[in-house]
Amino acid sequence: MAPQTISIIIPTWNEERVIEHSICSLLEITRNHGGVEIIVSDAGSDRTADILSSLPVKVVRSAKGRAVQMNAGAKSTEGEILYFLHADTTPPESFIEDIRSAIDSGKKAGCFRMAFDDQNPLMSLFGWFTQFPLPVCRGGDQSLFIERELFDAIGGYDETQLIMEDYDIVRRIEERHSVHILKPEVTTSARKYHRNGIIRLQVIFGTLHLMHALGMDQEELIRCYRENIS
Repeated sequence: MAPQTISIIIPTWNEERVIEHSICSLLEITRNHGGVEIIVSDAGSDRTADILSSLPVKVVRSAKGRAVQMNAGAKSTEGEILYFLHADTTPPESFIEDIRSAIDSGKKAGCFRMAFDDQNPLMSLFGWFTQFPLPVCRGGDQSLFIERELFDAIGGYDETQLIMEDYDIVRRIEERHSVHILKPEVTTSARKYHRNGIIRLQVIFGTLHLMHALGMDQEELIRCYRENIS
């Protein structure tokens, strides 16, 4: 029996500096696997779509907003398994086997542990915490795989979530099923920490988590993000 199709969905906005390298790395990892497709959901930014025009990926045009873009990517494919990945995150070499094995064992959704492409001890510590199933330790950089049936049943990403959409979908998944954290690590860029300061950015992220937990308005959260993170 043919393996279930894994649709890898990557939302992009102004990613021309990293997108070609990211996609080529992903194509190299997946080249010996059948039943895998890559969908880039781009919000009309810079030259991302032009850069990808010669590569075997599907580019979907979408309105801006990560939740909107990931839903648009999901709607453009028939894959039985959806895998949401950030443009500056590289999954482990074994991720296709890891996801299929998890699904075959009855897991409906899950993510990977995470490491940064920076050996700073603080960055390593932040990555170490992603092994724990705590809301404050979770995030979209860990990527997310989910059975399409479950994704459709919960209504996909909530497009009213202008920020923290990844935490919101994990919460709604966990109302029905566990979100399993797989041992292999994805590697994500530390560029945002380099721009904003390691400790300073982590404090801002903690503030956003608290604001979200307290049910503050999305506009307040996005204002806090835009005023403090570059």
